[in-house]
Amino acid sequence: MTLPSFLVVSLLPFLLPFLAQSGPNPLNDDVLGLIVFKADVSDPFSHLSSWNEDSDHPCNWYGVSCDLKSNRVTHLALTNLSLSGKLSRGLLLLQYLTTLDLSRNNLTGPLQPDFLRLQNLQTLDLTANSLSGSLPSSFFEQCRSVQSVSLASNGLLGPIPGNVGNCLSLASLNLSYNQFSDVLPSSLWNFVGLRSLDLSNNDLFGTIPPGMNASINMRVINLRNNRFTGQLPGEIGDLALLKSLDLSNNLLNGTLPDSIGRLATCQYLSLSSNLFSGLVPIWIGGMRSLESLDLSWNKFSGEIPSSINHLQFLREVRLSGNSFTGGVPTWVFASGVELVSISDNMLNGAIELAGKSGSALRFLDLSGNALSGWVPPDVSYLKNLQLLNLSRNLLSGDIPATIGDLKLLEALDLSSNNLNHTIPSDICELASLKVLNLEKNSFYGEIPIQIGKCTSLTSLDLSENSLTGQIPMSISKLTKLQRLDLSQNKLTGELPKQLSSCPQLTYFNVSHNQLTGGVPSGTFFDSLPPSSLSDNAGLCGSVLNKSCPAVMPKPIVLNPNSSSSNNPLTQPNLNPTKNLHHKKIILSISTLVAIGGAAIIAVGILTITVLNFRVRSNKSQPATAFDLSDGYLTQSPRSDANSGKLVRIGGGDLEFSAAGHALLNKDCELGRGGFGTVYKTVLRDGQPVAIKKLTVSSLVKSKDDFEREVHSFGKVKHCNLVGLKGYYWTSSLQLLIYEYIPGGNLHKHLHESPASDSLSWLERFDIILGVARGLAHLHRHGVVHYNIKSTNVLLDGSGEPKVADYGLAKLLPMLDRYVLCSKIQSALGYMAPEFACKTVKITEKCDVFGFGVLVMEILTGRRPVEYLEDDVVVLGDAVRVCLEEGRVEELMDPRLGGDFPLEEAVPVVKLGLVCTSQVPSNRPDMCEVVKILEVVRSPQGTPEEELLV
Repeated sequence: MTLPSFLVVSLLPFLLPFLAQSGPNPLNDDVLGLIVFKADVSDPFSHLSSWNEDSDHPCNWYGVSCDLKSNRVTHLALTNLSLSGKLSRGLLLLQYLTTLDLSRNNLTGPLQPDFLRLQNLQTLDLTANSLSGSLPSSFFEQCRSVQSVSLASNGLLGPIPGNVGNCLSLASLNLSYNQFSDVLPSSLWNFVGLRSLDLSNNDLFGTIPPGMNASINMRVINLRNNRFTGQLPGEIGDLALLKSLDLSNNLLNGTLPDSIGRLATCQYLSLSSNLFSGLVPIWIGGMRSLESLDLSWNKFSGEIPSSINHLQFLREVRLSGNSFTGGVPTWVFASGVELVSISDNMLNGAIELAGKSGSALRFLDLSGNALSGWVPPDVSYLKNLQLLNLSRNLLSGDIPATIGDLKLLEALDLSSNNLNHTIPSDICELASLKVLNLEKNSFYGEIPIQIGKCTSLTSLDLSENSLTGQIPMSISKLTKLQRLDLSQNKLTGELPKQLSSCPQLTYFNVSHNQLTGGVPSGTFFDSLPPSSLSDNAGLCGSVLNKSCPAVMPKPIVLNPNSSSSNNPLTQPNLNPTKNLHHKKIILSISTLVAIGGAAIIAVGILTITVLNFRVRSNKSQPATAFDLSDGYLTQSPRSDANSGKLVRIGGGDLEFSAAGHALLNKDCELGRGGFGTVYKTVLRDGQPVAIKKLTVSSLVKSKDDFEREVHSFGKVKHCNLVGLKGYYWTSSLQLLIYEYIPGGNLHKHLHESPASDSLSWLERFDIILGVARGLAHLHRHGVVHYNIKSTNVLLDGSGEPKVADYGLAKLLPMLDRYVLCSKIQSALGYMAPEFACKTVKITEKCDVFGFGVLVMEILTGRRPVEYLEDDVVVLGDAVRVCLEEGRVEELMDPRLGGDFPLEEAVPVVKLGLVCTSQVPSNRPDMCEVVKILEVVRSPQGTPEEELLV
């Protein structure tokens, strides 16, 4: 007779001592322990259905492995199964267990103090759960034979217990992405056999304790993103086997100890975003195995050592944000380095290439120095160059014609120099060019009409020059263009009406010119801020509150590329180049009317009235109390009601580095979105941050409402969400300070990266799953994103997705719904059909719809809505047709090259379609989405047709 599982749980504290005294009972102990564990967890997909307490032994149970001779349980692997609940003490009965892997679930509660006491346990992996509380002081007391412990990506806090050094057999310890604080215990270096130590992304502080040379077998040390201070211990050079050392984003100072030069096997060295100073010693050239060197954003000075040229395996060098002097080192062009960033230093002199070498160089950033002379004509020798940034220097002359030989170049930034010639008409021979930035120079003459051949351009900035003539109509052919800035020139004539046919346009500025005529009509142009058109006395239109003489209002254009209003809005199959006999897909008129028509008609009058009233009100208010003291952004001593204070979420002070004066300067701009402009700057402690300046500043709620809302979503922490660090509020200016994510947004990786850098199937699946987890976490905390799209998904250095811009819709008052409507164009294709502007109802189901569109965008590599010459392609409709006709392989991104598992692709495609159901109640919630994706990743026992009906 067996006991019911609930009785087993309640009796376990009494059973354990009894079992310990009654001698071994191998089969019953293992069965009992696992049944007790099962009773303490929720198993939504019934993976543990084979676990039956009536079994003689558990060796055939899901996730369980046994020793063939003794039939004792040795391995328990239940990773990524959506299990929730607590860690049961029943597992302590598995006395022969060597591996316990419960990673990537949702287990909660505190960590039991005695898991490491299992005498045979070698591996404990509880990564990516929701464990909380402090680490029990006795956790490392008796480690016995444990070799690997990972508690990464949980919510653990407090100090790391001082007895951690008792685990002498430990080879790998990963406590990253938690909230551990306090100083490091010196016993940490007692592990003679320790090979990998990862304590990154915590809140640890104090100096790095001495004695690390005792860990003679150490291969990997990662302490980045903490608050360590003091100098780097010289004994670090005694770790002769060290391959990777990452101490970035801390407060370490002093000079580099010479002993680092003895790390002959080190391949990766990152000391960025600290306070190191002095010269970079020539012994850096002795680290012969080095592949990646990052010393950026410190206080190094002097010349860059030429000995770096001796590092024959070096591929990436980052030295930005220091005080290096002298010329550009010759090794930049003569070695096999692929990425060089020496921006924001004090380099001077001309740029001189070393012969015809440098064919390996792909990314070169020398911006923010004092380089002079001409852009070197022999730059054409750098055949593999994809990014060239020479902005913010003292370069003069013209753009050399030889730059057209850089056929792979995607980004060219020559802004803020003294270039003084016409813009070459053949610049668009750069067929791959996506970003062209020539602002703040002295270019003159007309904008070449050949600019329309730059069909890959997404950003064009020619502002603050002396350009004359008309804006060429050919610019309207740039269908991928998102950002166009022609401000502060001497341009004349009318704005080309065809500009309304640029479907991707999100930023447009022609202010301070001599333009005349009407502003093009359309949802985007009707919602432009007047400042984008200001100081053009001859311009007119509703957005300027100035009627154009004898001009009747234009009708709403639903198809930006259609030359006739009578053309049907039909859509071909996903691949329009194939001559297939399939029916065309009709664009939903009701959806576009809800998105476009209601946004214009229902709130047009209200928009103008409220904006005029609030602009007049704001003009009467005194200026915001910003003070710049000693290079730091501080609160003004005035008692002005408009003065504000920087507030750090979670307490503490926010102070910016000496570059704080450039806080909201265009040179620091990262991008612009529906809710504001994002800038990059550096905190006083050396950490880079991203600052969003809200463009709806005059429409945001009161200070109390603003702070309440910001604090509410500022407390939502998750590894797949961009962290909010703080904020600034006045009645006319609001700033949100976020963690800086260096990897760019998903839209660029999907639509702008070369085929060679295309995301793999595994990377795409992980992005989809990560975004789903981030949204599910938001919804669990009552936060609706509202604006989910590929530009609001950022990728960190390891490719992990982080959802950005969440919760911003709640910062707007109920009276200002038209602001939401004005953002719809930027998210066209992602918005749920029920999202009609006049009766906006923001729900979690709207996020699910946007997520479904994002899933299909990631799988196909296509944009949500594409405007062809005669048709409008809606991605969801095209995917549905391909799926119904059994042509799944055709709809997948060609850059995958067919390298994807069909058994995973099909259910994920179905999931995307289910999420975009026209009826909100038919869409799953995000927690269900996460569970479905986790089953697709680990489908044992779950037939594919059961995943999505």
